[in-house]
Amino acid sequence: MDYKRAILAVSFGTSCKGAMAAIEAAEKSFGAAFEDYEVRRAFTSERIIAKLEARDGMETDNVPRALEKLAGEGYSDIVVQPTYIINGYEYELMREQVYGYRDRFETMCIGTPLLTYDSDYERLAEVMAEAAPQLTDDGTAAVFVGHGTEHCANSAYAALAYRLNARGHKNCFVGTVEAFPDIEDVKSRLRISGAKRVILKPLLMVAGEHALNDICGSGEGSWLTELEAEGYEVICERRGLGEYEGVRAIFADHIRMAIGDHKSNG
Repeated sequence: MDYKRAILAVSFGTSCKGAMAAIEAAEKSFGAAFEDYEVRRAFTSERIIAKLEARDGMETDNVPRALEKLAGEGYSDIVVQPTYIINGYEYELMREQVYGYRDRFETMCIGTPLLTYDSDYERLAEVMAEAAPQLTDDGTAAVFVGHGTEHCANSAYAALAYRLNARGHKNCFVGTVEAFPDIEDVKSRLRISGAKRVILKPLLMVAGEHALNDICGSGEGSWLTELEAEGYEVICERRGLGEYEGVRAIFADHIRMAIGDHKSNG
């Protein structure tokens, strides 16, 4: 039997011009690491899918449409790899959608988000530290800002902050836009650190709307304006996590683990 294999890379999506580079880089790395697999794309945000089609004429599949196409084209072995950061609501919803198509393929397995295993925190902490070479200056701090969620998986952000601290990166801080650690918590930690200069970095797969508005925007309430009001010199670096080779390597290893777990259980 001639098996047709595919990796479905599932992202929340982005409509920000330039931010798509992070998703494209991840998808390209999956194809390079798994040459026997076709790499396909799906977005989970229907709002972004609709905006891309209306504005750019760009048609992007959601998860059900992507799986329907793969089944119709005769693909037999499917790996679904999300590019989510944590195991939150988006991941749970995606899993439910994917499981509805299990009977359409010979094999199907699902990879896990970026921060799933203990080793993921160690590896991401190293990537983050390497991304902030300016931290050799004691007066400079790096603040990585993620999305945040009411889901219990939000604890991953505090765990990541703890791992950075345990590795000796005392001037690396983690915050979230919508949950804990919030900006007030980060402000208090910055005061204790004695930093005078702050580098803001998105802890997001893509440097999209949250990065442009909530983190680095010039409007009232953004992290940039809030920290400048505290007297810090603030530098914004708009680079999504998908643009870091070390992050893409973690996702690739999650694909290998998903395939390996399926084979060992099969």
